[in-house]
Amino acid sequence: MTHAERAGLSGVKLFEYQSTLRSRCSLEGVGVHTGAAVSIHFMPAEPDTGIVFRRVDEQASGKAIRALATEVGATDLCTGLGNPAGDHVATVEHLMAALMAMGIDNVAIEIDGPEVPIMDGSANAFVEAFRNAGIRQLSEKRRYIRIVKPVRIDIGSSWAEFRPYDGTRFEIEIDFDSPAIGHQFLAVDVTPESFAREIGPARTFGFIRDVERLWAAGYALGSSLENSVVIGDDHRVINAGGLRFENEFVRHKMLDAVGDLALAGARFIGCFRSYRGGHRVNAAALRHLLSDRSAFEVVETTRRGPGRAAEMVAVSSAVHAPWVI
Repeated sequence: MTHAERAGLSGVKLFEYQSTLRSRCSLEGVGVHTGAAVSIHFMPAEPDTGIVFRRVDEQASGKAIRALATEVGATDLCTGLGNPAGDHVATVEHLMAALMAMGIDNVAIEIDGPEVPIMDGSANAFVEAFRNAGIRQLSEKRRYIRIVKPVRIDIGSSWAEFRPYDGTRFEIEIDFDSPAIGHQFLAVDVTPESFAREIGPARTFGFIRDVERLWAAGYALGSSLENSVVIGDDHRVINAGGLRFENEFVRHKMLDAVGDLALAGARFIGCFRSYRGGHRVNAAALRHLLSDRSAFEVVETTRRGPGRAAEMVAVSSAVHAPWVI
C-alpha cells in the first residue's frame, strides 16, 4: 500500500450538491503573455452549466468556450482553451484551480481579451473575489470522478499518474538544474482551506535568461516582478520581497496541476502524482485517464436515511458527459 493510500483511510468530505456564486464579481489586470489590459466578470449559473467562458471583445465571435479537457488548444507555457486561430482564452490554470478548490461548479465568465489576467501571479485574487461574492448551493447533485485503478504516462524524463485515494490529493515533485530551485516535493490533500493557505498564494516563476527568447516568441510581454518570481543569472531570486514560501516553486507547480485537472469537468477522488510535470504532462495525463473507462467511475453522494452520513454510489453517465473523450 502506498503512502497516499494509507493516508486516505481517514475518509473524504464530499459535498452532495452543486454550487455557484451568490453574486457577480469582476477583476481587472493584464495578461502575463499578451501584456494587454483585460477585464473578467464572473456570474452565477444554473446547475449543470459547468464553467463557461465567453469572449466579449470586438475581435471575438462570442462563442461559448467550455472549460473542459476536450477544449484544450495549447499547453505552451500556459493552458489555453478553444481554437488559437479563433475564439480562445489562455492562461486559465490559476482561475480554474481556484474554482475547483473553492468548490464552485457552475459559473458564466465574460472576458474582454484572449487571456485571463495574471493578477499577482498566484490564485489569491480569484480566491478573495469568490469568497467576497459568496458561494450558493444548488438543487442538483454533484458528480465526482473516482479513480479505481492506477493510470500512468511517461513523457521523456517526466511522468504523471492517478492512483486510487479516499480524497483529492496532489503529490508534486520537481527537479531543476538551477540551485535556486533544485529538488522539491510537496503533498497536499486539497480542500478550500488547504488551497487558500498552502497552494493558492504561490506565484508563477521564470528565469531572467529566458526573457529575450520569450519576448521574441510573443510570450511574457506582461511579466514583471509584480506578478512573477524571477531568478537572476546569479541563481538568486531578484524580487525585493523574496519568496512567500521556502518551496514556493513546487507549490506553484501544484497550483498549475490543480487548475489543469479541473478541466476534467468534475472533481476527481484520487491521488495525482507527477515528476517534472507541467501543463503538457498534466493535459496528457488527464486525457489518458478519461480515455480509459476502466480506470474510473462516476459517483455521487447519497443518504440512505435521515441523519445518516453521505456515501458514494456509482451512477451511469450520459454519452455526452464531459469526461467522455
